[in-house]
Amino acid sequence: MPLIRKEGKDTIIFASKEDHAAPSKISLPEPEPSPGLLLPNGEINWNCPCLGGMATGPCGLEFREAFSCFHYSTADPKGSDCRKTFETMQACMSQYPALYENKGTSTDDLDNDEEEEIDQEAEKKMQSTASSEDKRKAVVTSQSAAD
Repeated sequence: MPLIRKEGKDTIIFASKEDHAAPSKISLPEPEPSPGLLLPNGEINWNCPCLGGMATGPCGLEFREAFSCFHYSTADPKGSDCRKTFETMQACMSQYPALYENKGTSTDDLDNDEEEEIDQEAEKKMQSTASSEDKRKAVVTSQSAAD
């Protein structure tokens, strides 16, 4: 028989070899499924990790209003009646770019990519112009040598 001792909130169990020789007779309850985005009563679970913490923070109220509007919308297409709430949320989020920037790419990266594409196109044009000039020089030189 194992020795069991309680210390504060902890329970300490000392088991012998004999205690471990027999299979365990303890059965654990089935884990409760996590509720997900919707609670069993149909309400939105604002603590769901799937929302990425958007329901909290400086624009949490605006997010909750816009998300609720979209979720409960009966308009066709869905959410078309929520434009104002999404505009309000977007305006709030634009005040906190460090918190609400696009995780994949920043807007600076997009600007730089556009500039790089323009630079690459200009460089290609310059190379094609330069190669055309080189060809003309080569033709002129070969004609001069032939004369």
